[in-house]
Amino acid sequence: MTWTLLGLAIFAAWTIDAAIGFGSLVIALAIGALLLPLEVIMPILVPLNILLSGYLTVRYRRQIQWSLMLKTIGPFMVIGTLVGLYVADLVPETQLRLLFGAIVVWFAARSLWLAFDKNAQPNAHRALTTRVLTFAAGITHGLFASGGPLLVYALTGVTLLKQQFRATLSLVWFLLNSGLTLWFVKNERLLEQADKVLWYVPVVIAAIVFGEWLHHRVSEDRFRKVVLVLLLIAGILLLLK
Repeated sequence: MTWTLLGLAIFAAWTIDAAIGFGSLVIALAIGALLLPLEVIMPILVPLNILLSGYLTVRYRRQIQWSLMLKTIGPFMVIGTLVGLYVADLVPETQLRLLFGAIVVWFAARSLWLAFDKNAQPNAHRALTTRVLTFAAGITHGLFASGGPLLVYALTGVTLLKQQFRATLSLVWFLLNSGLTLWFVKNERLLEQADKVLWYVPVVIAAIVFGEWLHHRVSEDRFRKVVLVLLLIAGILLLLK
């Protein structure tokens, strides 16, 4: 039953990502962590994310902003991720879950505030602040494969078209999650869950197809607000678990 529920969470998360570009890993991990330990589900979800991020990277490759990627996001995210991987072995599972839950609640609450308050204008960060926050985002990605919330915050004020932003971040997740997958292969955590990954591949493919179909048929603004409310609830449940 637990694995079926995780499969439903994966389908929902990847559908949402394909439809409105909202991070599939954050959603799937937030729901999945209510069912299973993070150390169990990360080696399953991270390889699956490569399918979607790789597809989006290829599809929107002409929109990738290489200057931002190579000068700011890439170096600081990679270094931060390596630090996060090292620290992850030193932090108990309970504390990891609480930290993840806190980040999910903060991100969902802040995003809802910006979504509902039309007068809210987040201040752009200075270059140094952007780099420090990007490094911190890398750490959270190494800890629980969810650098998205902090990275989105780090890039506040960076002028990009929506498609450019999505394409650039898709490349980031494709590269980082490919690296994490190799890390899981090295420490044999992926081998332990390889059968689950294979089971869920058709689920992810179906979710991508459905999400692309949904993309042209739903109000992105309303859909995003509903997703954020559900994410906020999941984060609170993680803190209370």
